[in-house]
Amino acid sequence: MPITRNAKKALRASERKNAVNDRTKKVLKEGVKTVHKLVLAKQWTEAKESLSKAYSAIDKAAKKGVIKKNTASRKKSRLSRLSKEAK
Repeated sequence: MPITRNAKKALRASERKNAVNDRTKKVLKEGVKTVHKLVLAKQWTEAKESLSKAYSAIDKAAKKGVIKKNTASRKKSRLSRLSKEAK
């Protein structure tokens, strides 16, 4: 446990940032899972709509620093390839 006043404040800030990052990661994972499920179910129009939402979530996570830029690019590339190959 932190002892000094500054360490206590740093802990509170860290907990807030952790909560925001966890929320961002959850939205990211849900978006990717949705696309995967729709592609497996062969629901192409819904998959295309959710693909743009997943792209948005990936870009926001990369912008906030939750994931790195190359990781975001890789995820987007794999989702795009998945939706193209499945057709």
